Amino acid sequence: MYALARSLFFRVDPETSHGMALSALDTLHRVGGVTRLFGQPVDDPVELMGLRFANRVGLAAGLDKNADHVDALGALGFGFVEVGTVTPKAQPGNPKPRLFRLAEHEAIINRFGFNNKGVEHLIQQVKRRHYGGVVGINIGKNLSTAVEHALDDYLLCLEAVHPCADYIAVNVSSPNTPGLRTLQFGEQLDALLGPIRARATELNTQSGRNVPLLIKIAPDMSAEEVALMAESIARNALDGVIATNTTVSRAGVEGDPQADEMGGLSGRPVFEASNRVIRQLREHLPTLPIIGVGGIDSAAAAQAKIAAGADLIQLYSGLIYQGPKLVGECARAVKNASR
Repeated sequence: MYALARSLFFRVDPETSHGMALSALDTLHRVGGVTRLFGQPVDDPVELMGLRFANRVGLAAGLDKNADHVDALGALGFGFVEVGTVTPKAQPGNPKPRLFRLAEHEAIINRFGFNNKGVEHLIQQVKRRHYGGVVGINIGKNLSTAVEHALDDYLLCLEAVHPCADYIAVNVSSPNTPGLRTLQFGEQLDALLGPIRARATELNTQSGRNVPLLIKIAPDMSAEEVALMAESIARNALDGVIATNTTVSRAGVEGDPQADEMGGLSGRPVFEASNRVIRQLREHLPTLPIIGVGGIDSAAAAQAKIAAGADLIQLYSGLIYQGPKLVGECARAVKNASR
């Protein structure tokens, strides 16, 4: 069934079909059709970061930037859903076209640029949700905010989303906001993470609830850079790490008509790069929770991500190419592998 739907959606430009697919999913959910079509969620509970995840398969940030579709997406069987990236103020993102399919390689290039309706809209949507699973919120900075003032935006978002987030992910790894990735390294990273960690701890104390703080990192790092990243994560007492975001590399898609488009590449070609970073992180951070994301398009790929060192996994591009059945397939595979 999804093969037919995909063939129809793929006849439309990617960003339009993205919106169409989410609207169709919302409609299907309203009439109770999601569970009938795709089955009950896999029950494989795991406790991590003080949270209870119904299973180990989540939705990566970026698919539902504004938390407009949490209930419908959650009904697909995800153990957790991450929304965003959200910025303090609404912004349109980069000019269109900004989303490209590399179908032969089951990959996607995007240069959205954190297009979103702003943090206040997202908060209201998260508060209205009926989905009972874990909801993480991914935060970033506005394009109009200079990199040297990025901390201000992250703190604004942190304070705004803390009351309704189950966990908060700090996104410093998108390649589509100029200068953002410079925040991943050295003194700039510590200067960002230190105050964010301090404020998050204050908010936890004031509210009486612990909201885990994570960082989302890029796959385009050397082993030495991963080691430095791990040191900063430990030094700033983060609760977990999401590995990885999209890549600026074009390895594996050479010759594709879309390969020269600017933006971050996701999907099958980033699978091994993501796994490499996860393995290296695990060596340096043996007990820290890791959410593995990047190129998961099959049950075997899900198992491999866990074997690399991830505790939880997230889907995005694989969901576009394989369809909603991928959620249950991955959750069952991970559950069976852990027995």
